[in-house]
Amino acid sequence: MSKPSTNVTARKSGSAWIRSTLVYVRQHWQLYLFFIMPAFLLTIIFRYIPMGGIAIAFTNYNPFQGIFGSEWVGFSHFERFLSSPDFMSYLLNTLKLSIYGLLWGFPAPILLAFLLNRIISKSKKQKIQLVLYMPNFISVIVLCGIVRILLSPTGMVNMLLGTNYNFMTMPQAFRTIYIASGIWQGAGWGSIIYTAALSNASKELKEAAVIDGANIIQQIKTVEWPAIKDTVLIQFVMSVGNIMSVGFEKAYALQTDLNMGASEIISTYVYKKGIIDGDYGFSTAVGLFNTVINVILLLSMNAIVKKMNDGKGI
Repeated sequence: MSKPSTNVTARKSGSAWIRSTLVYVRQHWQLYLFFIMPAFLLTIIFRYIPMGGIAIAFTNYNPFQGIFGSEWVGFSHFERFLSSPDFMSYLLNTLKLSIYGLLWGFPAPILLAFLLNRIISKSKKQKIQLVLYMPNFISVIVLCGIVRILLSPTGMVNMLLGTNYNFMTMPQAFRTIYIASGIWQGAGWGSIIYTAALSNASKELKEAAVIDGANIIQQIKTVEWPAIKDTVLIQFVMSVGNIMSVGFEKAYALQTDLNMGASEIISTYVYKKGIIDGDYGFSTAVGLFNTVINVILLLSMNAIVKKMNDGKGI
């Protein structure tokens, strides 16, 4: 008899708290408006208003005539891009760079987090984490400069191998260089979120697993993996949703005339057509095509994850 009365009391106290909160907000709405309005305005100005620029993709855009004064061409820019003989080359280069980067780069922070979680000494763990996080703070352009120096014919890599190859001119080496340097730069920083999630793993269950004779793999599978599973799924879905958004700066900085067959991707093509050639309408159409593919991949992967994870998505 006491349980129903307790539930009713809890519901009443909850509704009373909501009412009192609404009354407080109504009485002090100026304070909330003062704090919320700057963020709201910045979001509208820099996130939503620029979406109107999508219309450029359907016009022969002229900066002097503006969007509404430019000639409307409909989907002709999209047709031009899709019918281009280089379309499949740019698309495949982008997909290969993204998919291989996802397959090799996504597990790296997770494995690193598991390894860091095995370190018992806090001081040693902090020092190792500091070393692993440092590459993230190196500028992309500086990183590309380091890569070019290391892989030059007189660089350290060739000195160690006893060769004089110019790896930056090899199309077949570009993806390996791009992905490996990305893992080195971002794996340590990416492991932060998984290390934080692992801190929620039950220490009692881990100790019990050790007492039962579980090895490291079994401990990870039964105790640590369940603690980060949801985080991994969310990060994976978001990564798949950005699979077409290959970093332009790094690809462009590592690009040479001789490795163009592998390094020319959609984002670098958009830059060259839009900024260098001044073909704003066409470059906007290509960028919009890229964004639409990302959205489709994000929604598709989220639906797949929901079916595999008991209806849990993002």
